[in-house]
Amino acid sequence: MPHSSGRSGGPKPRRRNRRRGRRLKTVDETSAGGLVLDDLHRAAAIIGRLDRRGRLLWSLPKGHIEAGETAEQTAVREVAEETGIHSRVLRPLGSIDYWFVAEDRRVHKTVHHFLLEALGGELSDEDVEVTEVAWVPLGELDERLAYADERRLVRRAVELLDSAPTGPGLAEANADGAESA
Repeated sequence: MPHSSGRSGGPKPRRRNRRRGRRLKTVDETSAGGLVLDDLHRAAAIIGRLDRRGRLLWSLPKGHIEAGETAEQTAVREVAEETGIHSRVLRPLGSIDYWFVAEDRRVHKTVHHFLLEALGGELSDEDVEVTEVAWVPLGELDERLAYADERRLVRRAVELLDSAPTGPGLAEANADGAESA
């Protein structure tokens, strides 16, 4: 009786791997930014960028750490560049890391986030990388921010604000630091 399993009995065909021979270079990148609060700590300045599909995605301002800069200095600089708001760091919020592929390389990115307080300036979307900027009430950020990791950082910041003394002593009262998110 002939074999009726539908298989040829020969070796299994090999799967074609389109990426065979093409290895992506892996690079590490480090950025800093954060959640910048208005003077009453009720709203935060966030940025909107268009993704590859043309959708507006809202996120916290952030950017690459330049040579000689600390993460805190970068956070203050990037907030100013991307939102027009001058600020100071109140405390660390935590770090987020993720992977993506860009320009034929795999990128492992770590972003250090800080809680910042606005000192002045005017909301502005003059940065070429930014499509829109907005002051958004803290209670609406969970719905507006595109990335789950950033939403978690905001929830953590709100918990810290709710449990912290108010006023100019906030930075000193919370100077103990924060673990990674």
